[in-house]
Amino acid sequence: QVQLVESGGGLVQPGGSLRLSCAASTSIFSINAMGWYRPAQGKERELVASIGSGGATTYVDSVKGRSTISRDNTKNTVYLQMNSLKPEDTAVYYCNGVVVTHRAYVYWGQGTQVTVSS
Repeated sequence: QVQLVESGGGLVQPGGSLRLSCAASTSIFSINAMGWYRPAQGKERELVASIGSGGATTYVDSVKGRSTISRDNTKNTVYLQMNSLKPEDTAVYYCNGVVVTHRAYVYWGQGTQVTVSS
């Protein structure tokens, strides 16, 4: 069982920045992929950004160039640096981890609220 705890959300003005953190209860070396999701129209959640155990990253088009996902293996933490925030970035952001052994185990954090408003 892996527990994920997010932090770093809050209220920020348009154009501002936030850094979200996701702390795992286990070594993230054992987690094959970690990512950040948020609710999206027409789907339950959309993938905002993900990072694999080897460091490969992916981003949804709407945040490319404005966001960076990274991982600190010494702190078992994944970060999402979000810059040039827009009102449409307002959402609850959920941390996700996938562990693949004989099957895929998917873990979720409780979410952290990001509100972009003047």
